[in-house]
Amino acid sequence: MRSTDTKKKSYQKGVNKMKVTEARFIQQFIRICANGYSKGWHERNGGNLSYRMRPEEVDEVKENFKETTWQNIGASVPTLANEYFLVTGSGRYMMNVETWPEENICIIKVDETGTKFMIVWGLVAGGRPTSELPSHLMNLAVVKARTNGSYRIVYHAHCTNIIALTFVLPLEDKVFTHELWEMATECPIVFPAGVGVVPWMVPGGEEIAIATSELMKKYDIAIWAHHGIFVTGPDFDTTWGLIDTVEKSAEILVKVYSMTGGKKTQTITNDDFKKLEGPFNVKFNDEFLK
Repeated sequence: MRSTDTKKKSYQKGVNKMKVTEARFIQQFIRICANGYSKGWHERNGGNLSYRMRPEEVDEVKENFKETTWQNIGASVPTLANEYFLVTGSGRYMMNVETWPEENICIIKVDETGTKFMIVWGLVAGGRPTSELPSHLMNLAVVKARTNGSYRIVYHAHCTNIIALTFVLPLEDKVFTHELWEMATECPIVFPAGVGVVPWMVPGGEEIAIATSELMKKYDIAIWAHHGIFVTGPDFDTTWGLIDTVEKSAEILVKVYSMTGGKKTQTITNDDFKKLEGPFNVKFNDEFLK
């Protein structure tokens, strides 16, 4: 009887075991990858996404984890020690994530020193996490500290109109912020702190990771000149809504410039911006309203 009971319990445990791809947070992650690709922001293997998992989400799927070898992150993130992250794979195409998630994304664990990681699920055909992993983890560490742990996502995409503007506008935080704010009343409400701008740098390296993490101490948005945009947020919907709003603002600005040669007949003024603070309970970056 004992042998039979043991086998029965083992069978029931196997039946009840949740597939990683069935978890809600995985489905939300996949949806952003698919949405970004449908927008045209992820040509070839462009762009990447990472998510700092909640403890209860780890517990939900950890039965599927397998230990592999520790690898160097290329950065030191001690405040992320022993945490788990869902990330896209290096060289992987966003268009394939929805159909073959286990081949194109992975879950990693950061070691107790914050200098190494281990793949515990995914990338079943081999490979590594995104080449931007140092930037992602450094910035996730910064926003974790800035928001008392509430921010969990970093998303990098090659948004067409934002990239176009980096060839036209001065690469200055104030200029980019004010131009984007003016394009729709919603914009300053959605990103009241403004945007930061990183001049062109080699992607995937320590220099751009450090430069971006400095901006993330103040902003939720960093624009990489001639490359794309880097955003962070507390959850999938908020992060997606942020990048979608910024890119739509950039699209409107590109159209305004195309129609008028850069001249505006009328626009939202600084006084108008200030009128929005009370009704929408936001505080704008006053440095950008001078």
